[in-house]
Amino acid sequence: MRRELQPRDDREVFVVPLQVTDADIDENGHVNNVVYVRWLQDVGTAHWTARFDADTRALWSWVASRHEVDYFRALPPGSAPVARTWVGDPQGARFNRYVRIENEAGQLCAQGVSEWVLVDARTMRPARIPPNMLTPLAG
Repeated sequence: MRRELQPRDDREVFVVPLQVTDADIDENGHVNNVVYVRWLQDVGTAHWTARFDADTRALWSWVASRHEVDYFRALPPGSAPVARTWVGDPQGARFNRYVRIENEAGQLCAQGVSEWVLVDARTMRPARIPPNMLTPLAG
């Protein structure tokens, strides 16, 4: 089993409440694995949208190139989970985004790492992450 992800002291943690809908529950009676991947993407997008204005978002976009999820405990129907996310260090056009999904008691239910690539919104070509973009995302 993978060790629990924890943010570095120099990273801001962005918190997003999540909703569990009836459609999220699978035949095993808990949130389906595919939903967690959607949440990883939704949480990253929410962080980007919260930190940058519409003009900046019109110039740049992010493309997820990889998702990895570890599951620790099931989220049953009626759950009110929360996602906590933070970013790693940029590496050219890429950086990792880390997400912890916790239940109402603060217990880790799942965690994920997504690799995101910054692209020019017009050409959709990868672009090196500008240093001024990290501070609003990392804190």
